[in-house]
Amino acid sequence: MNNRPILDFMFFDAGGGHRAAATALKQVIENQKRPWEVRLIDVQDVLDELDIFRKVTGLRLEDIYNLVLEKGWTLGSAQLMPLMHGVIWLYHGSQVKVLAKHWQASPPDMVVSLVPNFNRSMLEGLRKVSATIPYVTVLTDIADYPPHFWIEKQDQYFICGSAKAEQQALGLGHSKDKVIRTSGMILNPRFYEPVDVDVAARRRELGLDPTKPTALVMFGGQGSNVMKTIADRLDKSDLDLQLIFICGKNAKLAESLRARKGRLTKFVEGFTQEIPMYMKLSDWMIGKPGPGSINEAVAMGLPVITERNAWTLPQERYNSEWIVENQIGEVVPNFDQIVDASRRMLQPGALAKYKANAAALHNRAIFEIPDILETLLG
Repeated sequence: MNNRPILDFMFFDAGGGHRAAATALKQVIENQKRPWEVRLIDVQDVLDELDIFRKVTGLRLEDIYNLVLEKGWTLGSAQLMPLMHGVIWLYHGSQVKVLAKHWQASPPDMVVSLVPNFNRSMLEGLRKVSATIPYVTVLTDIADYPPHFWIEKQDQYFICGSAKAEQQALGLGHSKDKVIRTSGMILNPRFYEPVDVDVAARRRELGLDPTKPTALVMFGGQGSNVMKTIADRLDKSDLDLQLIFICGKNAKLAESLRARKGRLTKFVEGFTQEIPMYMKLSDWMIGKPGPGSINEAVAMGLPVITERNAWTLPQERYNSEWIVENQIGEVVPNFDQIVDASRRMLQPGALAKYKANAAALHNRAIFEIPDILETLLG
C-alpha cells in the first residue's frame, strides 16, 4: 500500500515552459528524496474531449498556441485573450465535471497548478472531491495578466516569483498567508550547476574567435524567423562581434541560417540540452521576452536584449519592464533596432554593469518551493 502523499502537478505543453517547470520541480523533489509521489498531468489530456478549439480547427489548444509562436502570428493576441476566456467559461461547467471525475478516480493530497486560464475550473473540480485538499498555483510568468489569467478570486495558495505578482495577488484580496513569495522563477536545476568549459577552446571548436564579443540568439523551443532579421541587421552593421544561434526544434530555420553567407562569424545549433554551456560561451543574449529564457540568462549572469511591441504576447509584456527595473539589459521597440541596442551593449563598462546586476539576483525558487509545499501539506 502506498502511503506517500500524492502531489498532482498540472501543466500544459503550450510553449513548453509549463511542462519544463513541472518537470524541473519534480526532479528537485526526487533529488531531495522527499517522500512524495509526484504525478505530472497534462490538463489538455484530461479535458481533451471538451477541446472546442480542436472541434473548430482540428488542432488542440496547445498545438494552436505553439503554431502561433512558431509562425510569429502574435499580433492582436491581447484582443484575442478575452475571446479565449469566453470560450473557456462557456465550457466551465463541463470542465468542472470532467476534472471532478478525474480526481474522484484517484484523489491527490495536493494539486499544484503550473498553468494559467484553467485555475477556476480545476479548483472547483477538486472541491467536488474534497473541501480540504490544498490547491496551489505556481506562477511561471513574472507577473499576472488579469483578469482570469493566473490569479483568481478563490480560496487557494499562490506562489509568486516577483514583487509585482505578489502585489497583484494581495491586491485581489488574498491574505498574506495565502500568497507566498519566492526569490525568483522556476529554473531547471542544471542552471545552478557549474559549467566546466574552457570558453576560448570551446569557441575555437565551434569555429568562433575566442576573444571576440559573442551574442547568443535564442527564441524558445520553436525558434523564430525574426532570427534571420537579427542576422541581417547585425551583418550589415559595422559592429565587430559574432553570433551563436539556437533554433530549437525548427530544423528549417537552422538550415536557412547555416546557408546564409555574411560578414559575421556564426555558429548554428538546433535543439539542445546544453543551453547553460552556450550561455557560458556568450556575452549577452538576444531573444523574446519569455520568462524562461530571461531568467535562465540572468542565472548565468548574462545580460539580455529583447523587444516589446504589439506582437509581444500580453502575459510577457511586463517582463520587459522587469528587465529595465533591474537594469539587466536593453529593451527595443522591435529587432530592427538590434544594431543600436548591441552597440550600447558594447560601450565601455555596459556589459560589466549589466552582468553585475544579473549576478545580484539570487534566484533559488526551485529549491524554495519544495519546502513551501511541505509546509502546506503540513
